[in-house]
Amino acid sequence: MKIIILGGTGLLGSAAAKLMIENGHSVSSISLPPVPENLDIPKQMKVILNNYMTMSDKEIEKVFMGYDAFVFAAGVDERVEFEAPVYDAYVKYNIEPLSRMLKIAKKVGIRHAVILGSYFSYFAKTWTHLKLEKHHPYIRSRIEQERVALAFADEKFFVNVLELPYIFGVQNGRKPVWTIFVKQFEKPKTILFPKGGTAMVTVNQVAHAIYHSILFGDMKKCYPIGYFNMDWKQLIHRVLIAMDMPNKKVITVPKALAYIGFARLKSQYRKKGIEPGLHPTQFLKIMSRKTYIEPELSKDLQLPHDDINQAIDDSISYAYKVFKNEFNVLEMKVK
Repeated sequence: MKIIILGGTGLLGSAAAKLMIENGHSVSSISLPPVPENLDIPKQMKVILNNYMTMSDKEIEKVFMGYDAFVFAAGVDERVEFEAPVYDAYVKYNIEPLSRMLKIAKKVGIRHAVILGSYFSYFAKTWTHLKLEKHHPYIRSRIEQERVALAFADEKFFVNVLELPYIFGVQNGRKPVWTIFVKQFEKPKTILFPKGGTAMVTVNQVAHAIYHSILFGDMKKCYPIGYFNMDWKQLIHRVLIAMDMPNKKVITVPKALAYIGFARLKSQYRKKGIEPGLHPTQFLKIMSRKTYIEPELSKDLQLPHDDINQAIDDSISYAYKVFKNEFNVLEMKVK
């Protein structure tokens, strides 16, 4: 097969590309320049350095021609900050480009598309009483992205959305998301955190989910991706071990006390002139729940077992070194 990945030099795109190449497939990527020499990407992957946001339809068609599958591993997530209305930014970077790419992919005869989404979409559809779409622009945009994507599906063009949870793994040369944990946990002597927990997977498992979605995915389906479930206290202990701070205490606090911290965060956003994609105080309603996903929900994609503790250790250790400026790394950017 010939597979084209939008964002193939990123953490997840490059891991999927490596797996596909190892299984005998030809993989290309459209990626934003520059690509640092020390960035860990498969040497056999053809990298087309261009900004897909500014490429014309004819330019995209020319690139897509002759490919069998398309992976959308691009766009922005809730970490990227925008002024209000933040939803417009998600439309610009996540929804409209995906719609255009799928239209072109279908036109040129690509048979399968895989979109990397968020597990927040799964919980918005499951916990309808929380009205997550109403309170969180980022979650609303992910639901809309799924709706737009699945509208293209038919017997000749399979479309799958992977609703991804917390992901642990390292791509040398790229700033990891887990510097957030490092910044949050380094200074306090005691870590205060709400109850609840999260689903998680390794980068290797996401690579298999992407590849196996192309091989085995249904015609029109969203797959909640999860393999390991861990409460916050257990996860933070694991993070602190990787930071070589295993003796720090982690205390689960009542929701009312946690609310004070989230309200403070809301005030900080307001002072910066930023509208967050996840409303801080409303987000506590998610954080204090167990956002768990059982492997059974994605059994068709045959995720392999993996060592989540090792993946967490690797991720946090690397993030800590990046935080201490030991590496020169590439950060998430938009153009």
